[in-house]
Amino acid sequence: MPSGTTRRGFFGMAGAAVLVSSCSSGGTDSGTPRKGGMARAVFPGAGAKETMDPHAQRQFVDIARHKAVFDKLVDLGGTLRPVPRLAQRWETRDDATVWRFHLRAATFHDGHVLDADDVLYSLARILDPKGIDRRARASLSGIDLKRSRAVGKQVVEIVLKRPNAELPTLLAMTGTAIVRRGYDDPSKPVGTGPFRFGSFAAGRSFAARRFDDHWDGAAHLDEIRILSAETEARANAVQAGEVEYAHEMTPTFARVVEANRNVRIVAAPRSGAEGIVMKTDRPPFDDPDAAMAIKLLADRERLVEVINGGRGVVGNDMYGKGYTYYPGNVPQRERDVAEARALLRKTGVLNKEVTFYTSSAADGFVDAAHLFARQAGEAGLRVKIVTGPPESYYTDQLKTGLLGSHRCGAMPIPTYISDRLLTDSQQNATAWRRADFDKEFAQAQSVSDERRRTARYGVLQQRIRDRGGLLIWGHPDWLNAVSARLRGVEAAPPNTVDWARFDKVWLA
Repeated sequence: MPSGTTRRGFFGMAGAAVLVSSCSSGGTDSGTPRKGGMARAVFPGAGAKETMDPHAQRQFVDIARHKAVFDKLVDLGGTLRPVPRLAQRWETRDDATVWRFHLRAATFHDGHVLDADDVLYSLARILDPKGIDRRARASLSGIDLKRSRAVGKQVVEIVLKRPNAELPTLLAMTGTAIVRRGYDDPSKPVGTGPFRFGSFAAGRSFAARRFDDHWDGAAHLDEIRILSAETEARANAVQAGEVEYAHEMTPTFARVVEANRNVRIVAAPRSGAEGIVMKTDRPPFDDPDAAMAIKLLADRERLVEVINGGRGVVGNDMYGKGYTYYPGNVPQRERDVAEARALLRKTGVLNKEVTFYTSSAADGFVDAAHLFARQAGEAGLRVKIVTGPPESYYTDQLKTGLLGSHRCGAMPIPTYISDRLLTDSQQNATAWRRADFDKEFAQAQSVSDERRRTARYGVLQQRIRDRGGLLIWGHPDWLNAVSARLRGVEAAPPNTVDWARFDKVWLA
């Protein structure tokens, strides 16, 4: 199955839904939410890899579908701090090893009332070593399931193998939805979410109906349909009125629709990061001076202007600008071609060729690679661009190329470090493996006092900035396109509570 529907196939599928939506929408100029109608949202697709298993999610299209059907104990607010969902509150001991989460009165779509045993079952399913592609298994590996327990029906006690003050944040991450105990068939999803599952076809479509007994109030829409399509098809569909929401649009598209009264851009500032990764486990970038030369070569302002259409801010080689724990007092790294050239000569890389492995896996990757190659040439570094297949790029990148394209959506800074910068991190594209760094990060996580924990995280981030293989050149705005008839869409970073909140939108 293709990675997304073809343009012809998408329009055929969306067209079948137009009459249903048009007949039910009515029309109002009021800002007051109204009930009824069906909204259609279109996301970048992943073909046969798409899933309705909420513990195996990786793509945004999966996460949006799962968010409609399931809930998590905790989610993330706009500054990437944990906020309550199925857990209405929590507390821990001073050593952050025993946590208690107090559950809301919530009901699954089959009438079963949420209790502590459902939470424990969900955690066991996530941590099951035999489970396929459990997204949060590594980040939640510190949970001691044998010692965790239900304290009555509405309180679950989670015991950790080692102190971790970030547990609520970890429970808010991708792949942590709460399922009904006994759940084992992803083709029949039953959750506590705002919509009841209807149908799903991987790489194509998903449909769900409003669940009137949702704990956070019933959705305004009668139905939500989430579709998969490539960039051009998403752009055409939202402009033609065949969908009401198009996720992850390009700066070029945003300029095209500036004068279009029927489409508006909802932009979430600084929603993630874009950059270049260098392999620090092999020459020349096992030498921090060679890696520093690359960081000094980048014309960050130009990259943001060209690749992001000026919609974003420059990066400082640390993830999470503006998020909780970001050390904002670190001076901005500036371009210095002369110093870069001196470091290239010192490390023996001057006039040598390095391979930059990129792909069309994300809009702008290939263009950014070529733009950087031209910038690097000004200092005497020859960059050979190799373009790989988008379907396997993020896996191939772990072993291929000395340089690579990097992109990450919104997530808490400790999660970024855990996922990408520890020795055993599955997405460690810079091959940064330092036992002392791992130890210091674990120690920072265990600090209960937020001020001291923030300081420790800051030291670790500055170490990566100065010694590691990560060049973060920009923090782009996240651009979604919305039909003028769809109201209530928030400008929220991906992976946060108000992103893809189709239970809170309505048709005008």
